[in-house]
Amino acid sequence: MPTGLALNLAHTSVFCDFDGTITTADVGQHLLARFATDEWLRFHDEYDAGVIGSRECLVSQWDLVTPDEAIWRAVAAEVPIDAGFAPLAAALRAAGAQLLVVSDGFGFYAEQVCADLDVPVLTNRIDWTTGRLEFPHEDRCCACATCGVCKQAPIKDAHRAGRTTMLIGDGTSDRKAALLADVVFAKGDLAAWCSHYDVPHHRFDTLTDVHTALFASPRA
Repeated sequence: MPTGLALNLAHTSVFCDFDGTITTADVGQHLLARFATDEWLRFHDEYDAGVIGSRECLVSQWDLVTPDEAIWRAVAAEVPIDAGFAPLAAALRAAGAQLLVVSDGFGFYAEQVCADLDVPVLTNRIDWTTGRLEFPHEDRCCACATCGVCKQAPIKDAHRAGRTTMLIGDGTSDRKAALLADVVFAKGDLAAWCSHYDVPHHRFDTLTDVHTALFASPRA
């Protein structure tokens, strides 16, 4: 893990995944394991293998459940938040960095957690009244057109604005963004994928590690 990366954070846009990055485990998988049939795993495996995109995966898994908002919110809250997220968000804000959470999951829990810290988030959305899973941030610029949330789009926007871009992530939904970001912090499956395909990255285990890497030197 590097310490004191030489970055001008006031000119840096930071894009942080939610499930498995801000949370210690994937909230969507936690919910599906509780409320869906085991068929959800087939769609998950097909997505990881690149057979289907995230949007098709999420829609197929959503069709397996009958969600109750109060129950789902209570079960989602069982997944702990990385204790380093709030300090990292505060430090980035104080340094003048732009922080945006990009989450290609069921959305509602990411919205709740980020609202508590006044952190903006792009994610999918559940209309609890109709029971529909909606994709307000699907691929608006990506040739693949298969993602629920296009994580490449905001990175491209930041590059056009002349900003340095940083991605913090852990999984399959972060791969395409990792190919575009100037700096990548990766753990778990994303770190393994980056290593396999020689994508430059910094490994981390917790968001406290990222905080240390960015702020250990006065140059940060």
